[in-house]
Amino acid sequence: MANKIGKGKGAFLPKSAGFESDLYSNVWRLVQDFDGFGLHRRIREAGRSFCCVVGRPQTLWLLFLCLVVVVAGASAQTGGTVPSVETIVARMARARAENEARLCAYIVTRDYKLFGKERDKTKSQVIADVTFVPPDLKNYAIQQTTGTGLGERIVRRMLASEAEIARDYVSTDFSPSNYAFRFVHEEEISGQRCYVLELLPRRNDKNLLRGKIWVDAHSYLLRRTEGEPAKTPSWWLRDVRIALFYSDVGGMWLQTALEATATVRILGPYRMVSRDVKYKISELVAAK
Repeated sequence: MANKIGKGKGAFLPKSAGFESDLYSNVWRLVQDFDGFGLHRRIREAGRSFCCVVGRPQTLWLLFLCLVVVVAGASAQTGGTVPSVETIVARMARARAENEARLCAYIVTRDYKLFGKERDKTKSQVIADVTFVPPDLKNYAIQQTTGTGLGERIVRRMLASEAEIARDYVSTDFSPSNYAFRFVHEEEISGQRCYVLELLPRRNDKNLLRGKIWVDAHSYLLRRTEGEPAKTPSWWLRDVRIALFYSDVGGMWLQTALEATATVRILGPYRMVSRDVKYKISELVAAK
C-alpha cells in the first residue's frame, strides 16, 4: 500500500520515497524550468494515475521514466529546440523581404478613437484614408472627425510620422543595425506559437522601441510589438507605451491595429486606439 501522499508541487510523491523523492524533486524543478505549455498539469495527471501503485523502488523508477516521456513528448509538440537568436533574426529578415515582394498598392480606411481619464468614453473619433504605393510612398486624408479637435491633431501627427518612416524604413526596422535582440521565452498568440524577443535599441531615437516582439515560429513574421520609445517624443508626454498588431490582408502581412497610452502633462492620461476598417486592393474591398 502506498504511503501518505505529500502536499505541494510534488503531491503525488510518497513521503517515504527517500532517494527517489529527492530524484523527483529534481525532476520537478526541471519541469518548472521547461514549463509554458501545460506540463505541470500533464505531469500531475500522470502522477495521480501512478500514485495508487507506488510502493516499490522499481515502480518509482517506472514513474521517473514516465515523466521523461511526458517532457520529451511536450518538447516534440512545441517544435523541439528553439533556434538561436541569430537564426530567428535572420529568418525574420528573409520573411520580411518575401513579404515586401508581395506588397501592392492599397487604400486602407482607418478608425482612430481617443480616450481620456474616462477609459470607456470616446473624446474624439477620426476616420482617415491612408494610401500606400510600393515601395515607400504613403499619403493620408482625414475623412471625418467628431469630438474634440485634439484627436485630429494627434492623428495628423501620427500619420505624418508614419509616412516619414515609410520613406526611410531601413533606419527603423527590426534589424541588427538598429537593435540588439535577446530571447525571452515562447508564447502562444491566437493559437500560434511565437518566439518572444526583447528589443534593445542601439541608439536613442523616438522611432525605435525598447520592448518586445512576438515572432511567429512558423512564418517568422511579426504578430505583435510592444514597448516604449527609446527617446521621449515630446516634453509633454510621459509613460508612453505602444502596442502594434499585425495580420494578413490579401496575402500581405501588415500592421492592422495600434494601441498607445501616455500621460499628457497637465491634462492627464490618454489612450489612442486605431483599427483598420477596410482595404481597397486592386479595386477589391477587403472588410476587416
